[in-house]
Amino acid sequence: MKDVDFGALAKASQGFSGADLKCVIDVAVEEKLMEALETGTAQPITQKELAKAVKNHKATTREWFNAARNYALYSNEAGLYDDVLKYLNIKK
Repeated sequence: MKDVDFGALAKASQGFSGADLKCVIDVAVEEKLMEALETGTAQPITQKELAKAVKNHKATTREWFNAARNYALYSNEAGLYDDVLKYLNIKK
């Protein structure tokens, strides 16, 4: 990777899981591989490719937290979702 602002990428990918971040890297690598096949020259991944991949990827954790929030609020008799409530700063 060349000239990557990891702070900016971290800010842009807030809420991404580890799997989401791996997907971002995979997409950027695939784009560079396609470019290398066209030009015959391999180039390092840049901020541009990573930023584009982050922009085009939706964080999967949001949907999970929405579902977990409902379980934590309405089906949490055993306290299994207390950590979710704490993380989301919800007092029941």
